[in-house]
Amino acid sequence: MLAAQRISSRNARFQQWESFLTNRNKRTRARQFLVQGVRPISLAVEHGWTVRTLIYDAERPLSRWAEDLLGTAKAERVAMAPGLLADLGEKTEDSPEVVAVVDMPDDDLARITVGEDFLGVAFDRPTSPGNIGSIIRSADAFGAHGLIVAGHAADVYDPKTVRASTGSLFAVPSVRVPAHRDVVAWTRAERAQGTPVVIVGTDEHGDCDVFDFDFTRPTLLVIGNETSGLSNAWREACDHLVRIPMGGAASSLNAANAATAVLYEISRQRIAAHRHATDRHTIHRQAASR
Repeated sequence: MLAAQRISSRNARFQQWESFLTNRNKRTRARQFLVQGVRPISLAVEHGWTVRTLIYDAERPLSRWAEDLLGTAKAERVAMAPGLLADLGEKTEDSPEVVAVVDMPDDDLARITVGEDFLGVAFDRPTSPGNIGSIIRSADAFGAHGLIVAGHAADVYDPKTVRASTGSLFAVPSVRVPAHRDVVAWTRAERAQGTPVVIVGTDEHGDCDVFDFDFTRPTLLVIGNETSGLSNAWREACDHLVRIPMGGAASSLNAANAATAVLYEISRQRIAAHRHATDRHTIHRQAASR
């Protein structure tokens, strides 16, 4: 391995990296963000994201994971004083073993693959980075092909988003777009190419319960803003509105919880449909062999 650079003071490079924790404009201009934690860093590497720099503790022995990472990843290596590394890891006591500086991909909707089994999620003007990260995690768990963050919103690359996604950010394409009309135009283009994507919004006054709606077709699920719900523009753009039936005193769910509930129902329907199709195929094959 090439010799690592050493940083033991709050020099210009450290200050730039530190600014990525709180300053969205500086992240955006540099097109880089920080990643903390074994799983997120490992998934960033596994999914082919460009890791520019790996910053590690200059004073403690490295774990096998860190040794393998530093030995195989094609990235600059920086040995940093533990107190400074703790600041980049946002920890008040122990510093993390490694912090990665990762390049942002382009905000291009073409990153999201659309096919006959398409499932996408659009989040309308979210204000909470944690909610974005949680929805990315649920989208990954239940087979979604991508997340679109539309309008003036919290940042996909905020450290709180990255942590809340527990690494799923690197597995599920997450694209920022200026407004809902960009998503609608993209959906229309996909329809013109032969994929009949249906846009389905979630709303407490929806037309039907989620389990009564057919989610086995190509679907873009739209989740409203945490405070005001879906905008009027999104309501007009949606082909259908569905509701989550609830009891008790609650009138609505947290945006991330609502998204997770609907994504689970979509996954359940699709698994059931696949099993049904498989069973029918097996029955027909057995009948033909008699």
